[in-house]
Amino acid sequence: MKTRITELLGIEHPIIQGGMHFVGLAEMAAAVSNAGALGIITGLTQRTPELLAAEIRRCREMTDKPFGVNLTFLPSINPPDYPAYLRTIIDGGVKIVETAGNNPQPFLPALKAAGVKVIHKCTSVRHSLKAESIGCDAISVDGFECGGHPGEDDTPNFILLNRAAETLSIPFVASGGMANGRSLVAALALGADGINMGTRFIATKEAPVHDNVKQALIAASELDTRLVMRPLRNTERVLKNAAVERLLEKERALGASLKFEDIIEEVGGVYPRVMTDGEMDAGAWSCGMVAGLIHDVPTCKQLVDGIMAEAKSIIRGRLEGFLADQPAYA
Repeated sequence: MKTRITELLGIEHPIIQGGMHFVGLAEMAAAVSNAGALGIITGLTQRTPELLAAEIRRCREMTDKPFGVNLTFLPSINPPDYPAYLRTIIDGGVKIVETAGNNPQPFLPALKAAGVKVIHKCTSVRHSLKAESIGCDAISVDGFECGGHPGEDDTPNFILLNRAAETLSIPFVASGGMANGRSLVAALALGADGINMGTRFIATKEAPVHDNVKQALIAASELDTRLVMRPLRNTERVLKNAAVERLLEKERALGASLKFEDIIEEVGGVYPRVMTDGEMDAGAWSCGMVAGLIHDVPTCKQLVDGIMAEAKSIIRGRLEGFLADQPAYA
């Protein structure tokens, strides 16, 4: 399948594995890239630029296909050494970067000079247009359904992708609610050039997470996510568990007086305990509503091949079939 995103990134299938904390390790990215999609290493999961350099080298040993690195720019009292991480990415020969969080504009000149393609994650049309105006090469449009941070506009992809198609000139992919061939065809119909999947890729054989996480995704329905940290305007969609219920109770009790410090027990240092140790009630961890569409744990190749086969069947069979007996239109 050829779209603007496959042409831009040099990949076979219009599918991207988004950055995921303590999931986007070298083996995850390599497995997705070897399947013909785009695998992504999550930069800040590596505690130092030196560790990221080692992870990039490790990924290169497992694939000769294109892969990218996610770098999320977060407001922080003690921010990571972003310039050092960027130098590591450039020096490592990575040619695709997924940015998220704050405006990446200060870092674009160095990336552009190195020939790096930049995909910026956006949860609104206005932010997408800003990213286009500053020189990003593509947009990952995150609808309200997505795991992680859906923004504060609460716009689902059925509207958001349509609006993006109306306004953007650069390629964009649909993120949030993407799981199968139907998702891909729907995204293409709404104007996107491919899909970005996070939660769905966690439930694969190669995903370097505890089996408890994969089984939790299989067991969950589309009704089992919750939105936390809304009072802090840092909304995150997470899978419900005991810690999430405690967090929500604190939000209800404290109301507008809620501070981050009040919920640190439920959100601080959670990912290693969940993803590595399998402590499913350790705290709040990102999960999309797409959990309701996850029923198995295939290999990345089986997942990608299945998506592409289903998409082609829908396009050539179901959709074309609707037009079979219709008169031709000029």
